[in-house]
Amino acid sequence: MSVTRKILTVFGTRPEAIKLFPLVHALEADDRFISRVCVSAQHRGMLDQVLDIAGVVPDHDLDLMTPGQTLDELTARALTGIGKVLDIEQPDWVVVQGDTTTVMAGAIAAYYRKIPVCHVEAGLRSGNIHHPWPEEVNRRVVGTFAALHCAPTETAAAALRRENVAADSIHVTGNTVIDALHWVTRRIAEQPGLATGLSALEERFVGKRIIGMTSHRRENFGAGMQGIADAVKRIAARRDVAVIFPVHLNPNVRAVMNQQLAGLDNVALIEPLDYPHFARLLDISTLMLTDSGGVQEEAPALGKPVLVMRETTERPEGVEAGTAKLVGTDADIIVAETKRLLDDPAAYAAMARAHNPFGDGHAAARICDLLADR
Repeated sequence: MSVTRKILTVFGTRPEAIKLFPLVHALEADDRFISRVCVSAQHRGMLDQVLDIAGVVPDHDLDLMTPGQTLDELTARALTGIGKVLDIEQPDWVVVQGDTTTVMAGAIAAYYRKIPVCHVEAGLRSGNIHHPWPEEVNRRVVGTFAALHCAPTETAAAALRRENVAADSIHVTGNTVIDALHWVTRRIAEQPGLATGLSALEERFVGKRIIGMTSHRRENFGAGMQGIADAVKRIAARRDVAVIFPVHLNPNVRAVMNQQLAGLDNVALIEPLDYPHFARLLDISTLMLTDSGGVQEEAPALGKPVLVMRETTERPEGVEAGTAKLVGTDADIIVAETKRLLDDPAAYAAMARAHNPFGDGHAAARICDLLADR
């Protein structure tokens, strides 16, 4: 006789929501599960954008975001808040994704109650506990006790095995971000009005090659952000390019970028984009400059080279496959590598045509089967 399992999916930020809504959809459509959702709202507005477009209505919303909160304050509030939800729901499994403070707190709260944890996007490692910070430690913590590790790639699975994680708990599923990108691309094709908000910029920059950009990493705050801003200013001096930059809400990002880039003819500093419009930005861009993790996975799915403005990456598969290149935050290097891609067709083609190693769009279905079988 089949057993119906109650699954509580816990997340708190926009990237988590993007990578988990395909799984939430799959769980809700599967008779093998009772699906419940808890959001911490570690990020509020950017999280709500994804919930809205994906049609996900949380069963529990902790609404934890407060201006300027410290990591220890957030961790404590997330741990106790999620713990109370677990006591109410008493799920059979807790699902978390990635490496945020919500992920770590949710997983620990489940561990304290001896509830098994499924870690989606398990096994990513940069090898440096300060890059990305604090995400590298968050994911390592969850990796020590999760009962099911859904690794996006064989490289991630191998990293877990090197840490002596039980081999039968590790499964390569692909990354759910590719599921999400396929879903939103289909939605835009069906409803083009979902992603028309960039039309004015597309008209403004007609005839120019668009460089899409994101930047928000904590370890880049300060000198790193200054270096990134300087590079963008120099790149945008070219007449044949334009930079579209949805600026993160964090004041450590906004203050630097507004000071250095506001008012430049070839730079559009815009508000954070909802998911359909971000997919549209990927589509119209020639290349991406980013310090984001998710963009390293998403852009190659659309054939867009990625220059990663970080010193390390927990996604080495992209670098090894040739879809991404680490360039750090030194302005001279960022400018030089961007120029190479813009001016050398062979170099561009080598990255644009490289195989995307992050999945085929069926990760959520694989994870459902794993949860049902265990």
